[in-house]
Amino acid sequence: MKGLVRTAAAATVSLAALLAAGAASASSFAIRSGQSAEGLGMAFAGAASGGIGMGAMAWNPATITMFPGRTSNWNFTYLNANASYDPTSVTRLGSPFGPASPIQNGTGNIGGDGGFIPASYSAWQLTDRLWIGMHTGAPYGLRSKAEDQVNAAQIYGRSAKVTTINVSPTIGYQVNDWLSVGAALQVQYLNTSLKQAAGIGPTAPPVIIEGDTIDFGYRFGFTLTPFQGTNIGLAYRSEVRQTLEGTLRTPLAVIPVRANLNLPDSVVFGVSQVINDQWQVHAGVEWTNWSRFRNIPVVSKAGIPATSLNFQYDDAWFFSLGAEYKYSNALTLRAGVGYELSAVNDRNRTIFISDNDRLWLSAGASYQLTDKIKLDLGYTYIDVKKAKVNYDGAHPQQGAVFYTAEAKPYVHVASVGITYRWDDPTQTVPVHPVVRKY
Repeated sequence: MKGLVRTAAAATVSLAALLAAGAASASSFAIRSGQSAEGLGMAFAGAASGGIGMGAMAWNPATITMFPGRTSNWNFTYLNANASYDPTSVTRLGSPFGPASPIQNGTGNIGGDGGFIPASYSAWQLTDRLWIGMHTGAPYGLRSKAEDQVNAAQIYGRSAKVTTINVSPTIGYQVNDWLSVGAALQVQYLNTSLKQAAGIGPTAPPVIIEGDTIDFGYRFGFTLTPFQGTNIGLAYRSEVRQTLEGTLRTPLAVIPVRANLNLPDSVVFGVSQVINDQWQVHAGVEWTNWSRFRNIPVVSKAGIPATSLNFQYDDAWFFSLGAEYKYSNALTLRAGVGYELSAVNDRNRTIFISDNDRLWLSAGASYQLTDKIKLDLGYTYIDVKKAKVNYDGAHPQQGAVFYTAEAKPYVHVASVGITYRWDDPTQTVPVHPVVRKY
C-alpha cells in the first residue's frame, strides 16, 4: 500500500501552479499541444490508437493497456502565440456611417509572453488484463491581453484568461489479444476572467467578469489490433457542463453572477501501422462539437439577466499524419503534419482570439536513456490563416463601436517529456486472480 501511495503521488503531480495556460493552440481556447511531447512531435497523429505514447490516454483511455508494469510520464510545454489586430477601416460609432471613434489604433500583440502547460500520466498494471491510472492536464486555456490596452476595440475586450485543471482517474481492460476497452472520469476545474472597457474613451474604467467552478465529465474508448503491428482506436470525450459562479464588476457596482457553459464533446479516431523494424506511420481524425458553444447568459443570483456572451461557433475538425523512424535502439525520430478546420470564422471571431484554420508542422525525437528512463522532445510551428474581426453590425457580440481589423497569427510550441518505468522491465508482471464474493 505504501508503494502504491508513493507511485501515485509521484505520477500524478501536475504542477498546477504553472497552469497559466497560454494562448490556445487548437480551435477557440482548446489546448491540444500541451498534452504530450511525444505527440507534439508528430502533430498528434495516431493519438486514439496509442501512437503518441502515454499521452494517448488524454484521448483514448483504452490505450492505458499498452503500458506494462508501472509507468509514469511527465510533460512540460511552452506555447508562444503571436497576433496583432490592425484596423482595416475607420472605426466608427453607432453605425458603419457614424462619427469616427476618438481612438483608431489596433491591439498590438495579444499573445503576451506565452505560457507553460504541464501534463502527467500514470499507468499501473494490476493483472495481465486490468490497468488503473491517472491523467492530469489542461484541455482548455487562454491568456490574451492586448499590448495596447487603450485601443479602438476596447469595449469588446482588453484581456481574457481561461485556466483549467483536469484530473482523470482511468481504468482499462484487455478483453483479449485484439480488443481493449477503457474509461475515465473527468474532474475539471475552470477559472475565467474577461475584461473590457466600460466606454470608448482612453480613460474608460474596466468591466470585469470572473468566476470558477468544478464539474464532471467522462471519456471512454476502445482499441483494436486486428493484425500484428496494426492498432486502431476510437474514443469519445463527453461535454463538461461548467456552472460558473463569480462576479460582474462595473464602475457602479459588484454583482454576484452565475453562468452555465457547455464545453464541447468530441470523437477521435486513429490508426497506427508498423511498416518494418524501423518505420511506423500514424493517422488521426478528430471532430469537436463546438457548435454547442453558442450563447451564454450571465445572470445575477436572483436570476436577473446581467449580460450575455455570444459565440455562435461551428464544429471543428482536425486531420493529422505522422511517421516515426527508429534510427537506433535508443533514438527514434518523428515528424508529422496536421490541418485544422476551426470553430471560429470571420463572422464570430472576437478580439480575444485570433483563431482560424491552421496548418501544423511538427518534428520530434525520443531517446531511451536506460531501460527505465525515456526522454521526449517535440516542436510544432502552427501557421494560422489571416484572421479578421468584423464588428460591422452582424457580429454576435455587436456593440456601439463598428470595428474591423485583421491579424496574421502564428504559434511556436516546444515540449519536453520524461517517461519512467517504476518496476523492473525485465520481470513479467505477476497475474493476480480476481477475488469474487458469493
